[in-house]
Amino acid sequence: MTTGYEPLNTLKPIGPDIWIADGPHISFYGLPFPTRMTIVRLADGGLWIHSPIRPDDKLIAQINKIGPVRHLIGPNWIHYASLHDWKTRYPAALVWVAPGVEARAAKHNVPLTVDEHLIDTAPDAWAGQLDQMIVRGSKIHHEAVFYHAHSKTLILTDLIENFERRTLPWWMRILTKFARIQHPDGQMPIDMRQTFNGHRDQLRKAVEQMIAWGPEQVILAHGHWYQRDGVTELKRAFRFLF
Repeated sequence: MTTGYEPLNTLKPIGPDIWIADGPHISFYGLPFPTRMTIVRLADGGLWIHSPIRPDDKLIAQINKIGPVRHLIGPNWIHYASLHDWKTRYPAALVWVAPGVEARAAKHNVPLTVDEHLIDTAPDAWAGQLDQMIVRGSKIHHEAVFYHAHSKTLILTDLIENFERRTLPWWMRILTKFARIQHPDGQMPIDMRQTFNGHRDQLRKAVEQMIAWGPEQVILAHGHWYQRDGVTELKRAFRFLF
């Protein structure tokens, strides 16, 4: 089954010192989800890899040509499954995880070595190059989001999902429409939205910060991502908060 984002496991430059790579489907509660990771080359030449997809030799060869892998990012409790494989290939790289990742991996007996924990401020390793924060207010979903100022790119994972009809079997077209995660009006999934009940003020504050960063591009892990008009798309996707 194709994902609609071929070629897969291939670096695709989207700005100065930033790439994406689309990966194969993964099964999430029985649903086929396309995957996407983001790579940033830092000022010291090292690579920062967000939500790494399943590696293969083709992808690794391309990665090695652009710089040494220094940081591996698990941005939320769902996006961590491939961190172990990347750490095995790059043992000197540091694994950074958002709140909830370690507990989730332990619960499911997924091997995971954690070196550092992501917080609301960027560490010295990428301060001044990538801004970050933890989106709070959910009982379950604590996602680290990042802004790469040099390319004006906001890097999200699951806070917005935006599946394209052309890539979906007929039954997923119905499900994604109902869940409000279908392009061109992809939003936060309804079930995730409910986990913020009672604390939407915290989510609103986080979205206001994302808008204040002024992104032109917004990368999503699943579905069509936004190459332009990032602020407009954020206001559209999170309009239920305002």
